[in-house]
Amino acid sequence: MKRTALFILLVCLFMDASYAQFEKYSWKIIETTGNYIPREECDFVAVKDKFYLLGGRGITDVNIFDPKANTWTNGAKPPIELNHFQAVVYKDEVYLLGAMTGRYPHEQPVANIYIYTPKTDTWRTGDEIPADRRRGSGGVVVYKDKFYMVTGILDGHWTGNVTWFDEYDPKTGKWTKLADAPAARDHVRAGLIENKLYLIGGQQSNTMEKKGLTGVVASVDVFDFKTGKWSTETAKLPTLRAGNTTLAIKNDLFIIAGESAAQRKSHNEVEVYNVKTGVFRTMPPLVEGRHAAGAVVYKNKIYTVAGVGNSGGSPLLKSIEFFSE
Repeated sequence: MKRTALFILLVCLFMDASYAQFEKYSWKIIETTGNYIPREECDFVAVKDKFYLLGGRGITDVNIFDPKANTWTNGAKPPIELNHFQAVVYKDEVYLLGAMTGRYPHEQPVANIYIYTPKTDTWRTGDEIPADRRRGSGGVVVYKDKFYMVTGILDGHWTGNVTWFDEYDPKTGKWTKLADAPAARDHVRAGLIENKLYLIGGQQSNTMEKKGLTGVVASVDVFDFKTGKWSTETAKLPTLRAGNTTLAIKNDLFIIAGESAAQRKSHNEVEVYNVKTGVFRTMPPLVEGRHAAGAVVYKNKIYTVAGVGNSGGSPLLKSIEFFSE
C-alpha cells in the first residue's frame, strides 16, 4: 500500500510539473503581413526557421510563413493535387507519403512519394509506393532514417479502412510490410516519442454505408520499435474526434482540434497524452475550432493554421494562431 501511495504521489507531482510548463499559455490569433491560401486536408511543417503550408484540395501554392516577421509568401505549386497526408521533414526536405488526390468521396491514393525542397522551392517525384499498399489519410513518422506509414483508407471517404503498417527505406527505395496496427483508422496523424509510435484519434470513414463521422476511434495504439510489437493503452481519447493534428513535445502528445458527429462546429479542444503516466489532461482551447488543418512546434510555441470551421468542407479558415505565454 505504501508503494502504491508513493507511486500515485509521484505521478501527481509529475503532472503538476507538466501543467506548470503551460499554465500561463493560451491560444492567440496572429496578425500577419499577407496571408495564406485557405485550404483543408493539408499539412504544416517547420524547416529551419520557416514554416511551410503544403497541399490540400486543388493544386495550390506552397505558403511560407516567417515566424520572426509574421509574414506569408508564396512558393511553388505541387505537380499534382495532394491531399489527406501527414508531411514529414527529412534532411531539410518535406516528404509526402500516402497522399490522395481527387474529389470527395472517392479521393484516390497517389502512386508515388512527393518531395518538396524549401531551399530551391522545387518539387520532385520520389519512389513509387507498392500498388498493393497504396492508401491515404494515414499517419507517417521518420525513425532512424526510415519512414513508417500506418493505417489509412483505400477509397477516399467511401470505404476500405486498413490496419497496414509499412517501412520505407529512402536509401534503397525498398518497402517492407510490418505487423498490422490494432485498429483501422484514417484522418489520423501519428506521433513519435523516443522509440515508440503513437496513434490517437482518427476515424473509420465509410460513406458507402452512410456512417458519416460515427466511426471515430477512441483507443491509443502504440508500436514499440525495439520489440517490434503493437499494444493498446488503457487510456482513451477523452474528446472523440478525427481530422485532428498531433504534435510530440518531450513526453507529451498534443491532440489538437478535429471534427466529430457530436457537434456541427469543428472542435477547439486540445488534450495532451503523457506517455510516461498514461494519462490525458486538458489544455486551453483554440480560438477557432478547426479540422483538416496543420500544426508545428517551434521554440516552445505551437502554431496551427488552415482547416475548416465546421464539419465537412466549409468554411475554410483564414487565421493562424499560436499557443504561448
